[in-house]
Amino acid sequence: MRNFTGNFTQQEPIPQAGIEAAMRVMQHGRLHRYNVVEGEVAEAVSLELEFAAYVGAKYCLAVASGGYALAAALRAAGLEQGNKVLTNAFTLAPVPGAIANAGGVPVFVEVTQDLVMDLNDLQAKITSSGAQFLMLSHMRGHIVDMDALMAICDASGVLVIEDCAHTMGANWNGVPSGRHGAIGCYSTQTFKHINSGEGGLLVTDNADMMARATMLSGSYMLYESHAAGAPKETFKDISLDTPNCSGRMDNLRAAILRPQLTGLDLQGVKWNERYRRMEMGLRDTVGLRLILRPTEEYYIASSFQFTLPDWDKDKVREVQKRCAARGVELKWFGGDKPTGFTSRHDSWRYVDAQDMPQTDHVLTGLMDMRLPLTFSLDDCDLLAAIIREEVGAVYQADC
Repeated sequence: MRNFTGNFTQQEPIPQAGIEAAMRVMQHGRLHRYNVVEGEVAEAVSLELEFAAYVGAKYCLAVASGGYALAAALRAAGLEQGNKVLTNAFTLAPVPGAIANAGGVPVFVEVTQDLVMDLNDLQAKITSSGAQFLMLSHMRGHIVDMDALMAICDASGVLVIEDCAHTMGANWNGVPSGRHGAIGCYSTQTFKHINSGEGGLLVTDNADMMARATMLSGSYMLYESHAAGAPKETFKDISLDTPNCSGRMDNLRAAILRPQLTGLDLQGVKWNERYRRMEMGLRDTVGLRLILRPTEEYYIASSFQFTLPDWDKDKVREVQKRCAARGVELKWFGGDKPTGFTSRHDSWRYVDAQDMPQTDHVLTGLMDMRLPLTFSLDDCDLLAAIIREEVGAVYQADC
């Protein structure tokens, strides 16, 4: 019986070009994005220009984290204290956290067995809540039918902000993730598609929203240096009406990210090779359901999910335990208590408890696994074999 000995949190090294760029920044010492000499273009400015071009957005802002980008996006979009914000019942804590940070009240929407927002429940929650904002989480890289979702939201006057922490480089029907809604927010935290430890990016085509986000990030009156920012005239009143909630990205992190952005599409191909290898190894496993991916979705799968539908919690926990004993780290979203990065809607007691039976049923059997590029395709074969064996052992014991 073979066990797995790989590290689920070990990322690839920063590209040499990123290391050299970071060294140049450290050697001249001008880490702050507004600390430049005559004729110098800040690394943060260059990153914003390059990322805006990559996703096809008019404007881009580099910030301190993906969570900061989400909260700033809500405030920039006009959220006021106490406004309701629709969001996925299956997401990670920074999403409801950003809503609370911006003064909003989360209203959860059910998710389907394929881990995307239930559009029927979305329509019902729009009607029942009167919410005018949706923070859509493309949780774990799964993209809902964006054409159908935008039709619902546009018809109801609901402004959409996309949380693309897990979908940088992905698209729906050829439209980049983050470009369907009014604002797209991305993360560059260590476990995301490009890695600066912490960091985030915000894109939009709306000049007023970008101007407010820029002032919120702490631009002082230096907004004209944002080459991918809103036009100068946009700031006339916004610069005086918007609080400074410092959350800028520095030049060191931007320097590390720029070469990674250049290589993101190739990295996406590698991630998807590993994802599909896992799918191949687990296909037709008795008792296990793979997540269906629509043909309109181009994903970049830096993690892998499957469900054990209709299993009770004790048996799901047994699968997790048996896999862990063989070196396979599976996160379980059906646990009663939050663990590490894993939590669920009823863990967040700063949000009023909400009845989410469909989501709870899905999460009871949901397993999640990181898929870093430090894993080889042979590693994926072994991971799939171990999971298949342990799921089979627990399933057969129940028969």
